Amino acid sequence: MGLIDWTVLAAYLLGTIALGAIFARRQHDAADYFGGGRAMPTWAVSLSIVATSLSAGTFIGVPEIAYRGDLTYLMMSVGSTLGGILAAVILIPPLYHARTITIYGYLGQRFGAGAVTATSVVFLLGQLLAAGSRLFIAAIAVSFMLYGDILMGQLVVAIVVLGVVGTIYTAAGGIRAVIWTDVAQLIIMGGAGMVCLWLLWSTIPMPLGELLETLRSADGGSKLTLVDTSFDFSKPYTLWGAVFAVAVLNMAQYGVDHDFVQRMLTCKSAWRASWSLVVSRIISLPVVVLYLAIGLLLWIFYTRPDLLGDAAATEILEDTRKVFPQYLFNHLPPGLIGLTMAGLFAAAMSSFDSAANAMASSFISDLYLPWKQRQPANAESPSDAAAELKASRWAVAVMGGLLTVFAAVAALLQSLGDQSLVDFALGVLTFAYAGLLGVFLTAVLTRRGNVLSVVAALVVGALAVLAVQPYMLSRWSMALFGYSWQLAWPWWMIIGGTAAFLTCAAPRGRRQSP
Repeated sequence: MGLIDWTVLAAYLLGTIALGAIFARRQHDAADYFGGGRAMPTWAVSLSIVATSLSAGTFIGVPEIAYRGDLTYLMMSVGSTLGGILAAVILIPPLYHARTITIYGYLGQRFGAGAVTATSVVFLLGQLLAAGSRLFIAAIAVSFMLYGDILMGQLVVAIVVLGVVGTIYTAAGGIRAVIWTDVAQLIIMGGAGMVCLWLLWSTIPMPLGELLETLRSADGGSKLTLVDTSFDFSKPYTLWGAVFAVAVLNMAQYGVDHDFVQRMLTCKSAWRASWSLVVSRIISLPVVVLYLAIGLLLWIFYTRPDLLGDAAATEILEDTRKVFPQYLFNHLPPGLIGLTMAGLFAAAMSSFDSAANAMASSFISDLYLPWKQRQPANAESPSDAAAELKASRWAVAVMGGLLTVFAAVAALLQSLGDQSLVDFALGVLTFAYAGLLGVFLTAVLTRRGNVLSVVAALVVGALAVLAVQPYMLSRWSMALFGYSWQLAWPWWMIIGGTAAFLTCAAPRGRRQSP
């Protein structure tokens, strides 16, 4: 990276920190800090949801998927849209009307205070790994930028850089800073992707028809395969996996994960909150197509030098996780490297800032404030509003630090397996989502359940997901049936969520008044 590139990147980073400082003046208490006064524009919330859902997993991981495979990942968008509609219709309206700071407060109205504590703790633990994994993915390109490689020690330094920047502006500006920086970050991320696609396209000296035929006749099968109708449950991106399993996973992601729902609660009405989610799913589709197309062109660029002539790459690609970063740093002209790095930082920050803010809001609203209310009053303490706001900012800083630590843990875990970056990031979500989805569906759809069944459902959901992990499932299927069976990660959610729902809804209960 040259001076121009560093200048572009520095301007972006300073701009995000400045936004945080601007919105820091508009906070009054914890509810305003985390809820944005329930006055955010619907279109901005939609773009913020898109930015967080795509994140660095799209910027770095989706090109890797197309490079290694084909276009069947696009079926994820089908499942994502179906899941978003289900969440918008079933879960978002009652959660919005509960008028609580976090969605887990709704469970307190339904089951009692113990349910709030249990689900909030599970959310915090699950988010540490889930958001930590997304931060680790973003750190891959940053490590490549700083060191030219992605060794573990170098990844840790890159993770710390991203964590510090994200924590500063998120702690200062609250949810308003999160949403508006996400809007800017999505624009930068999309712009960087379009520039890279155009450069790759102009580098490959082939007409469109010949290029498509090359992709169609690739060794191992056509890379243009869009729909896989097989009933192979070991494949993650089949049509059936998208329509059923991925839809359930995304219903959980957009309906019981406060990281996403928090943005919807800042809208002016329940209808606007639901609509912001549906629109976000529509907007995300062309962005995913963009980065899949980049991955296909990278496959031609690195594996078919015979077709490129003098434009062929001279470096060797040893790790598919580096395919997009390696192209960026070796083949982009000055200035554009800085733009794409700003896009990478944007992708990383859009998931990190919302995660830190959502975790802090859950900690403050569901754990800290209930504990504080049980303490004896102190006449010399500052006003409740000022104290809550100060505690909220400190909570964001602490959660940002914890996410940074767990991102390093995620880097170690992913290095021990053979999953693609996106598969790894999405797979870890199911451990927390399974139990949470079972509990929320019980609360919304039935009059059954109690505090004990909520706790049991959270445990059963996580254990069910653990039982179908590849290393566990292959062992017990071999012992019982004589052959090793594999189950792709989207189906983990079906099994874990069903087990959790049946557990939570087992005892009779009664709907409590708010």
